[in-house]
Amino acid sequence: MAQTTIEFLLTRNSAPIQDLKAPGPTDSQIETILTAASRVPDHGRLAPWRFILYRGAAREKVGEKLAELAQQREGPLTEGRRNQELTRFSRAPLVIGVVSSPKENQKIPQWEMFLSGGAAAMNLILAANALGYGSNWITNWYSDVPEGRALLGIAPHERVVGFVHIGSYDGSTPERPRPDVGSLYQDYSGPWQG
Repeated sequence: MAQTTIEFLLTRNSAPIQDLKAPGPTDSQIETILTAASRVPDHGRLAPWRFILYRGAAREKVGEKLAELAQQREGPLTEGRRNQELTRFSRAPLVIGVVSSPKENQKIPQWEMFLSGGAAAMNLILAANALGYGSNWITNWYSDVPEGRALLGIAPHERVVGFVHIGSYDGSTPERPRPDVGSLYQDYSGPWQG
């Protein structure tokens, strides 16, 4: 029996990055994923986000550059720390960078544009999962430093929404504790109520 949309949303989990294997999505599946990612609330129809695909040999090159940058920032790296950076983008067959790329607009604040990028990242994950792939959304230290963003192809005025790692995943993700939804909302009664 096919899973309903609400069942799909209520059981969505992130797969461990190290368990995401080849094959990754095909070119046509990537186009579908990105099309779904683009169907989000976007005040003013500005498309204030874009996507960067890291796949193939580029993933290893990114790791080499991140290891170099980490060493510049931290000093000599241990072998374990160096390997951590070398494999940042090569653990999954595909990493999609979701980048907030705000546009100049007198009426629409940049925080709304950034939130639209977050919605794009979530739709991207849901589309990848709906196609049967595992995914995991992270940012990490290189998202917060100008040199890291630059080596990942991100312009100075842009910010990282996230890096979504995507691949085949055979395991079952253990359920983690979720918030008590009842404690997250209240009925508004207005300031006039005592």
